[in-house]
Amino acid sequence: MTPAQNPAREPAPAGTEQAGTEQAGTDTIGVLVVDDDFMVARVHRAFVDRVEPFRVVGVAHTGGQAIEAADELRPDLILLDLYLPDIFGLDVIPRLRSAGHDCDVMVISAAQEADAVRGAVRRGVVDYLLKPFDFQDLRTRLERYAAQRGRLLTAVVRGQADVDRVLAGAFAPAAAPTLPKGMSVETAGLVERALREADGTLSATECAALTGVSRVSARRYLEYFHSTGSAEVSLRYGAAGRPERRYAWRS
Repeated sequence: MTPAQNPAREPAPAGTEQAGTEQAGTDTIGVLVVDDDFMVARVHRAFVDRVEPFRVVGVAHTGGQAIEAADELRPDLILLDLYLPDIFGLDVIPRLRSAGHDCDVMVISAAQEADAVRGAVRRGVVDYLLKPFDFQDLRTRLERYAAQRGRLLTAVVRGQADVDRVLAGAFAPAAAPTLPKGMSVETAGLVERALREADGTLSATECAALTGVSRVSARRYLEYFHSTGSAEVSLRYGAAGRPERRYAWRS
């Protein structure tokens, strides 16, 4: 893969790719994608660039390259794989801090071990997304991160109550918002009940059959519950075609 060179910068560290020539705006959230698989990194980059106000500023394929790229590109957020060929991903984080980088880190990995998740939490990651996932899964987390980051950047602290509000916004899930326009409380209740009573997971088609609404409507409500953190999504892969999204209510 040939790196796309940005004439406004010096050449990227060996093995990394830089973003294109368009300069990031002041409100842009710069992202460094770190994954040892070139094709996976390319997919993650494409996903990120579809979500405003995020822009990928570089791609690295090893832990060492990630640290070099952070030195040069100064990203706001790093999407960090854990299974890197030279350094375990979580060990990259303290090296970044030692080098003076305060960028946020979101883990994107297939590692489901409790030790990995606990280690990520101890190192202060802002989120942990398991592979495989699709665009909507990442988009939800990026948008939540952007909202929390905005609250932190604009926070005014005059006393303990303000400190408590800042910490609550940074470390606690956001309160469930009101239903989006065009969605009804009654239908939301039907979909929620179907999820709660399901023996396992439900697809949008199965949810539609249980609730009597269209598959498109069922999918919309299921995605809403996923976006608020009330439901989780898993992907079921068939012999061909796109993977099926299956939903389960979070206990």
